[in-house]
Amino acid sequence: MIQINQTASFAIEDILFSFALESEAAEVFQKCNTLITGIGKVNAAYELSKAIQQKRPSIIINLGSAGSSCFQKGDVICCTQFVQRDMDVRGLGFAQYETPLSGLPPALKYGLLMDHLPEGICGTGDNFEMGHCSDAYNVVDMEAYALAMIAMKENIPFLCLKYISDGADDNAAEDWTVQVHKAAIAYGKLLGLIEEDVLS
Repeated sequence: MIQINQTASFAIEDILFSFALESEAAEVFQKCNTLITGIGKVNAAYELSKAIQQKRPSIIINLGSAGSSCFQKGDVICCTQFVQRDMDVRGLGFAQYETPLSGLPPALKYGLLMDHLPEGICGTGDNFEMGHCSDAYNVVDMEAYALAMIAMKENIPFLCLKYISDGADDNAAEDWTVQVHKAAIAYGKLLGLIEEDVLS
């Protein structure tokens, strides 16, 4: 069992672990039900929808790397709100980040909070953000909004944990390359999938 918080725990065989890249999962999650979506919102939406059709999980846990100018590299952040940061239809009178005629607010609130982790707002977009300056979100990635929206519409519990790999700044690309392989180890420790001595 994996304990999310005081009121929510799930059998590991009923969990779908979602990653954008195999390097984010590494060997830590080899024996788990994993989904590698590829990069970007379209890939994430397609692969998760297909996976749910094949076998409906009890919970979707999205794990991956992300940038942030608000949190420190190596932090694991639990995201419970999601913004589609490249959605901008203000020219037609809609709010920034609002998807027109969707009935959804600019910030989608859907996701479990994991005990003892800081809470974040994830801005998802189909670009690698290297100049973060928005107050609407404090974590940036390229898939989570799509995953959270599908989980919400399918009424499947959703947990999103992001390992901060870079500062979403001019050094983001170099930092991400160095840090991304550390994410799986951090998640394995947090979720109790690997022993503490493996990390030393």
